[in-house]
Amino acid sequence: MRLLLVEDEAPIADTVAYALREDGFDVRHCLTAGEALKVSGEGRFDLAILDVGLPDLGGFALCRELRRGGDLPVIFLTAHAAEAERVLGFELGADDYVTKPFSPRELVARVRAVLRRASAQATAAAPAASGNGFEHDADGHRIRWRGRWLDLTRYEYGLLAALLQRPGAVLTRAQLMDRVWGDALESGDRTVDTHVKTLRAKLHAVDPQGDPIRTHRGLGYSIET
Repeated sequence: MRLLLVEDEAPIADTVAYALREDGFDVRHCLTAGEALKVSGEGRFDLAILDVGLPDLGGFALCRELRRGGDLPVIFLTAHAAEAERVLGFELGADDYVTKPFSPRELVARVRAVLRRASAQATAAAPAASGNGFEHDADGHRIRWRGRWLDLTRYEYGLLAALLQRPGAVLTRAQLMDRVWGDALESGDRTVDTHVKTLRAKLHAVDPQGDPIRTHRGLGYSIET
């Protein structure tokens, strides 16, 4: 997933970027708000980490500008723990607020928590019907394919819902583990592979000729558009 990091203190930025990249994130670092605004036009980001005290434009103002193009999860970094500043940040829609100094590992955990919440909200707001034969009832946590409701376990439903959220996009096993299993004790590539296998069997039971889930060797899985 692509993260935008805007922090003008190079030592902090280097440490944070390293920790996030080690955890599998694609990080784009900007030193100023102006640079961040230019970069934001180059492609979509999944989350932004913004320093409140930027030299050219404050983090709060930058947040407002970045969100003009659509909803974007935001975590603010600040050297101040003043209550008024924190309240202002949350009033602007901050998803989290981290005070310096902080643990890079804690920040990574907070990033994953925010992304999980954003993914759950996006799944709930997903359209009920798609052009690939699926109908997703997010409120009822059920999915219909080829006109038949699928009898899915909790994790099978979460796996299929995650793939349907972005038809055609390849989701890695790590991304699927994070979105579907979260903090569950189960872990590892085999967990995802096993559930894909059982999910495929249930899809074949509805349509023996249909195989909407695509395997991308060395990458992950996608669902046909």
